[in-house]
Amino acid sequence: MLFSLGQIVVTRNCLNYAQEHDINLSELVIRHANGDDGDLCKADQALNDLAIQSEGRVFSSYTINAVKFYVITEWDRSYTTVMLAEDY
Repeated sequence: MLFSLGQIVVTRNCLNYAQEHDINLSELVIRHANGDDGDLCKADQALNDLAIQSEGRVFSSYTINAVKFYVITEWDRSYTTVMLAEDY
């Protein structure tokens, strides 16, 4: 892991979708914590690299079966939220 995740929370909508479609949200959180930003462009990946070094917010985006998921760790590392893009 490259940074602390704090408390991990999942929106109800995201949890329901993941359960209905057999999607392992833990895998997304592990990818996020290990620096795999998913579908982000190079500029946003660079911002994440800086955020990891300077305690900024870390944002990852993953598309699974044409559905976009976000994993966001707050700047103070107090919590990480897993959500569908529509929940943002």
